[in-house]
Amino acid sequence: MSTDSTPDINERHRARMARKKAIIDAKIQSAQTEMGLIVINTGNGKGKSSSGFGMVMRAMGHGMKAAVVQFIKGGMNTGEENFLRRFPDEVSFHAMGEGYTWDTQDRERDIAKAEEAWAKAKEYLSDPEVKLVLLDELNIALKCRYLDVNRVIEDLENRPEMQHVIITGRGAPQELIDIADTVTDMTPIKHAYEEGIVAQAGIEW
Repeated sequence: MSTDSTPDINERHRARMARKKAIIDAKIQSAQTEMGLIVINTGNGKGKSSSGFGMVMRAMGHGMKAAVVQFIKGGMNTGEENFLRRFPDEVSFHAMGEGYTWDTQDRERDIAKAEEAWAKAKEYLSDPEVKLVLLDELNIALKCRYLDVNRVIEDLENRPEMQHVIITGRGAPQELIDIADTVTDMTPIKHAYEEGIVAQAGIEW
């Protein structure tokens, strides 16, 4: 008979889980504040935008109105845009870039597009009816200095009290990290692209 099912092991497991539950319950009890959050997904790993879109759909599932403004992206059609545009009354979607910076190769035009996208973002950051705003690849626009980080922070801090903002992209500036409530750094371990496997619909876009 497997020792994994012996009474002693089962009792130790029960006692360990009881101790863990007490710790978790105490943490849950101490966290009572409700407020709009700034969530940043950054780092070189895959999944930053995917996580952001997951939160958009999660918010929609709770009946919350959402908005998406994409910086940099916009030069190609994506699955998330195709899907979310099916729900125009629940989520507004704006892909306002022209593609990767190494493709556009026009800094002045990239700056103009970023400014246009930020103007659109500010509309939603001023609307208390919009409960969640995804600013996809905003970090890239800030890293490339297409937008002034201090102006962005000021607008974020002046948003409605209960509005959540998700910000994605590599190279999040420290100033933005400092004011955020939750920050995740996506760390790559393996990626199919490194083995010569092409980016594929449903996985990469």
